[in-house]
Amino acid sequence: MRAAVSMHAVTSFARPRGWRASGGCLGGATPSSGAGAIPGGAARPPRPGRRRARALRTLLAVAGLVALAASATPGCAAPAEPLPVTEVAPGVFVHTGVHEDIAPSNHGDIANIGFIVGEKAVAVIDTGNTRALGERLKLAVRAKTDLPIRYVINTHVHPDHIFGNAAFKGEGVQFVGHEKLARAMMERAPFYLETLKTFMGADAAKGIEIVPPTLTVSIGAPIELDLGGRTLTVTAYPAAHTPTDVPVLDNKTETLWSGDLVFLGRTPSLDGSLLGWIKVIGELRKVKAARVVPGHGPASAPYVWRQVSCGNVFDGAKRARASSSAMAAVETARSRALSNTLRMRS
Repeated sequence: MRAAVSMHAVTSFARPRGWRASGGCLGGATPSSGAGAIPGGAARPPRPGRRRARALRTLLAVAGLVALAASATPGCAAPAEPLPVTEVAPGVFVHTGVHEDIAPSNHGDIANIGFIVGEKAVAVIDTGNTRALGERLKLAVRAKTDLPIRYVINTHVHPDHIFGNAAFKGEGVQFVGHEKLARAMMERAPFYLETLKTFMGADAAKGIEIVPPTLTVSIGAPIELDLGGRTLTVTAYPAAHTPTDVPVLDNKTETLWSGDLVFLGRTPSLDGSLLGWIKVIGELRKVKAARVVPGHGPASAPYVWRQVSCGNVFDGAKRARASSSAMAAVETARSRALSNTLRMRS
């Protein structure tokens, strides 16, 4: 932080000993009794060289003290900067997370998050892995528009997409998510927070609040959000990547914000149903979209799934469907194990 030293501080410390300011003005300084005064009240002529040297030493000392205090005081840390975003389509802004596991070095910034700007309002889509990332995303919104943030959409329950929610709490903001999102948040929050602290330190969890949806989306009943001049279609699916997936389609630019239903350039994680994910991919192929914003990967990519078979996307999964009864048994056992783990950790 650059030390800010006022001229008042400099001139206050730089006056020769025995001199006092008259009327609060250095130009009206008069000698007082002591080394700076001579009999008869006649002022001893100042020594410019000595005064300049003394003032310079004082200035350097004050600047050093201010800089030291700033570095030692958390409240004096440099202000946060807006997250960098890319405009992948008119009014659609994406911040690209790094292709790494969460670590102090990357601040947990591993997911694609961002916002869409309409003529009257803004919708934020996913909020990052920490409260700090959420705050920086909010600054990115404000760097682009003064329009109110009306919606915060969580595409699923994973912490790298929801832990920044609290940064956007405020009057008039609705949090949007799957009908099963609130319960999933509450069940998983203790485990997610402990994991975040383990990998990034306790400070990373500061300010995080579990903010459940105030507007839910039911399976089979998509909703539309009006931002003024553009609508967003939010669709809830049965268990796929997670039990809480809600991709978002910007109808104006035909941009599909998929959340973690799509990973590009990174091995997907599974926290829902493999068979369900295959079925959802089949549904996504029917969506009229020009581009996709994946949950992890580049800011956007051409939407080509309508020309790609489900089997080519998840070829191994397609072969596994031949033994669907065995797959179902595996998934049932996995779900029970996950449920038991969450109960033990909470």
